[in-house]
Amino acid sequence: MKHLLLPLLLCFSLTASEQILLVVADDLDQTTATLQRFELTAGHYERKGVPIEVNLGRNGLAWGLAKERTLHRSGPEKREGDGRAPAGIFELGETFGYARQIESSMPYRQMRSDLICVDDGRSKDYNLIIPIERDVEIRSFEWMRRDDPLYEIGVIVGHNPQQIPGMGSCIFLHVERPPGSPTAGCTSMTIEELRTIISWLRPEKEPLLVQIPKSSCSEVALLYEGVACSK
Repeated sequence: MKHLLLPLLLCFSLTASEQILLVVADDLDQTTATLQRFELTAGHYERKGVPIEVNLGRNGLAWGLAKERTLHRSGPEKREGDGRAPAGIFELGETFGYARQIESSMPYRQMRSDLICVDDGRSKDYNLIIPIERDVEIRSFEWMRRDDPLYEIGVIVGHNPQQIPGMGSCIFLHVERPPGSPTAGCTSMTIEELRTIISWLRPEKEPLLVQIPKSSCSEVALLYEGVACSK
C-alpha cells in the first residue's frame, strides 16, 4: 500500500491548483506558442478569455526543473544560457514591475534601480533577485530595472527553485520586445495581455504555468480534467 501513497499524494498536490496558464508550442524547437487560461469550477477546469500568442526562447523549449517532475521528458534539458524557455509544470510566484504598485492580488515587488537577478552559478544567490552591493562577488547578472519596458510588469516563474548551478535562472513572464521576438529563455507577450493575466491571478488559487510541446497534451489532460490544448 505504501507504494501507492506517493503517486496519490503527487496527484493531489498538482490538482490543488485552481488556476492554470497553459502554454503549448508545436514542438520543442518553436519560438512561439499559444497561451490559454483555465480556472477550476465545480471540480472541472474551464477556459477563461481567449487564446493569445506568446514568445518563447530563441531556441525554443527545454525541460526545466520544477517543484515536481510529472511529465514524460524527451529532448533537451534546460541549461543556463541555452536560449530555451523551460518546459514543464511550474508554480507562479511574485509579480513585479517598475511602479510602486500594480493591479494584482499576487505578492508584488517593485523593481528598484539596485536590484539584480543573479545568473552566476558559482554564487550562493544564483537564481535570486537581490540588491547589488559593492562587496558581493557576482560575475554574471541582469538588472531588473531597465531602460526599456521589458520588466515594466512581470511574474516570477518557479523554475529551478533548488538553485542548482547551471540549470537555468531568472525565468519570468514579461513584456515582449517587437511582436514575435524570441526571448533569452522567458515567456513574453504584449503588456496589455500580461496585465490581464496578472490581474486574473489569485495567490489562494495556487496558479501554475504548464508550458509544454504539443506531444505532452494528452498527459496534461489526464492531470487536469478540462485542460485541453485545442483552441
